[in-house]
Amino acid sequence: MRSRALKNEKTGASRTFVSVDSDSGLVAGYYCLSASSLARDDATSNLRRNMPDPIPVILIGRLAVDKRFAGLGLGVSLLQEAIRKGVEASRIVGARALVVHAISESAERFYFKFGFTPVPESARVMFMTMADAEATIADMTL
Repeated sequence: MRSRALKNEKTGASRTFVSVDSDSGLVAGYYCLSASSLARDDATSNLRRNMPDPIPVILIGRLAVDKRFAGLGLGVSLLQEAIRKGVEASRIVGARALVVHAISESAERFYFKFGFTPVPESARVMFMTMADAEATIADMTL
């Protein structure tokens, strides 16, 4: 994470957000955000409606929790924060959806549980429209 995240920070490819354990000072988890796009042909009809090709999206990348901190709900907290920050970013740069690349079946189930929808014909690529993301944020604050 350290070398790739630092390189991406320097080049502007993505921004990395880190959760540090206050007791040990260890990195407990992290995620990255970046501007990205999705080909219209790969998108569902509700996602491509009135959108250019490619469709602008915010990519939530590399969401991960250190094994030593697994099972504490940190992954959920990081995803909630990533959704919140992704919505904020979309208000500045414009984006139709949040996109994730689930690296495994368990990651795919995790994202699905929180409202992400698989992109047809794209293995493990999933999305959440910004409208759904905003509703998710509203639900989080209740």
